[in-house]
Amino acid sequence: MAKRAEGEGETLIADNRKAFFDYHILETFEAGIVLSGTEVKGIREGKANLRESYARVENGEVWLYKAHINPYSHRGYVDHDPKRKRKLLLHRVEIRKLIGRTVEKGLTLVPTRMYFKNGRVKVRLGLAKGKQ
Repeated sequence: MAKRAEGEGETLIADNRKAFFDYHILETFEAGIVLSGTEVKGIREGKANLRESYARVENGEVWLYKAHINPYSHRGYVDHDPKRKRKLLLHRVEIRKLIGRTVEKGLTLVPTRMYFKNGRVKVRLGLAKGKQ
């Protein structure tokens, strides 16, 4: 099940410890995420994984790729693709900053954790530089 994070009102869903091993995290951003109902229920069951996921800026929007969210166990006919790309919600100023920084050589966006904050799913993105 989910664990309490260090922030007040935050409950940890998934952690990407491998990102801290593979990258130097220079800056972090908190982003909301667009999810369907069965995805939120699957997350509440504790079935989310960020291990191989990454984020990318495309056409002025930030997208999360390869984040695995298992389907809800008691679903009916409605289902979702566990590894579909999901839109991340950031302020326009933050997106512009990310566009400028990710163009630099060697910088990428890596999700470091997924958590509930005041009942909403949030993703912490790290602007990262790969370790040699």
